[in-house]
Amino acid sequence: MAVNAIFFINGFLHANLASRLPRLQEIFNLSNGTLGLILLSTSIGAVFAMPFTGWLIIQNGSRKIGIISIFAYCIFFPLVTLMPGIPGLMSLFFMMGITAGMLDVSMNAQAVMIERGMGKPIMTSFHALFSIGMAAGALSGALFESFTFSLFQHLSLITAACLLAAFWVRYFLIHDKPESKGEGPAFQLPNAAMVSIGVIAFCCMLGEGAMADWSTNYMEKITLAPAALAPIGLSAFALAMTTGRVFGDRARAEFGDKKLMVVCGLTACMGLSLSILWNEPIPVIGGFFLVGLGLSVIVPIAYSIAGNSSSVSPGVGLAMVTTVGYSGFLFGPPIIGFLADWKTLRFALIFVACLFMIMTFLSYRYKNPDSK
Repeated sequence: MAVNAIFFINGFLHANLASRLPRLQEIFNLSNGTLGLILLSTSIGAVFAMPFTGWLIIQNGSRKIGIISIFAYCIFFPLVTLMPGIPGLMSLFFMMGITAGMLDVSMNAQAVMIERGMGKPIMTSFHALFSIGMAAGALSGALFESFTFSLFQHLSLITAACLLAAFWVRYFLIHDKPESKGEGPAFQLPNAAMVSIGVIAFCCMLGEGAMADWSTNYMEKITLAPAALAPIGLSAFALAMTTGRVFGDRARAEFGDKKLMVVCGLTACMGLSLSILWNEPIPVIGGFFLVGLGLSVIVPIAYSIAGNSSSVSPGVGLAMVTTVGYSGFLFGPPIIGFLADWKTLRFALIFVACLFMIMTFLSYRYKNPDSK
């Protein structure tokens, strides 16, 4: 229950801010390009923090790191509107990225311990709570906007609620024992299996970022969908992601991780191919739904495999895979933007489809070194 709450809070906070980004642009008079750089600083902060978080978990335990990171992450949110200018805003978002990266690794380490204790797949259920938190956060943002709350008032109230929830949750997190001080390297080179899982996560998360950032643009510019219909592509993708994660653990128990990753990879390839080849809005929306369904369980499975590896501690394994995977969010938007400017947005999505094929191939070739 406590770890479920952490996943929900993380998604809820993120979506509350994301839903009010147009208001942030107005306050600081930000262009789309400048806002993109500010958001990029968050990803840089997360990728910077994740490798160190594995070592911090070895030294202090995931519970302590999780508590510190979620309190720090919450506190940063109301400060967004108080920054003196763009440099201050970029610095704050970088710090938010650091705490978000630490929280991501530590909460997944807690989830891995619960999964081990229960002896059955449950990781995708935790990630479903993150998706549900995102949906609730987007709804919350819309409500605060409709009631004309200022951005500072909105984020302050949300932060207070999340801090109260985090204060309660901290009593129920798993008390994992840190390893002896001085033991465990700060960095550890991944083995071939970890590299493979990291690349799978990278391809998947780049695809998730592509859908989040470019699906509405694709609907408007390529399918010529009306403005009211264009966001439905993203909604279909998000709905499929949540649905897939709700039922993902049952599918893992039924089919196994490898087979499920291959089937999901093929589903994502098929969905994106449909969206690329068709010019009508409705089939493209259907294609985006299939992409969401296909990608929904890939990252939770990758995290579960990394956290349950016998070759490294859960914190280090998760830090390896989350760092590589999160790089997809970091490098994806500028790569797709460059390809779209160079050729077309359809061409850029062909590149993403090629990554889905690589993801599927690596899933097919993957061999768990811990299995006999």
